Amino acid sequence: MTTIPKRTVSVLAEQAGYIDRLVAANAYASASEVVRAGLRALQERDAVVERWLREDVAAVHDAMMADPGRGVPAGQVFNVVRARLAARR
Repeated sequence: MTTIPKRTVSVLAEQAGYIDRLVAANAYASASEVVRAGLRALQERDAVVERWLREDVAAVHDAMMADPGRGVPAGQVFNVVRARLAARR
């Protein structure tokens, strides 16, 4: 039989109410299941971010370091963004 480590956590009243509503609606059997589902979602999100950093961001960084001329100055980017925002107004 596997022993599950126990933890005591504090949540905001709104979060406690949300947990209670999920359990009352039979979406989850217990508050522990709600918390475990939330942790799994965080782990999945973190894995996606880590994969993005390793596969996409690192490659772009390496390409920029190899050819810095590819970059666009921040001031130029902000000018474009400001112009687009002004056009929407």
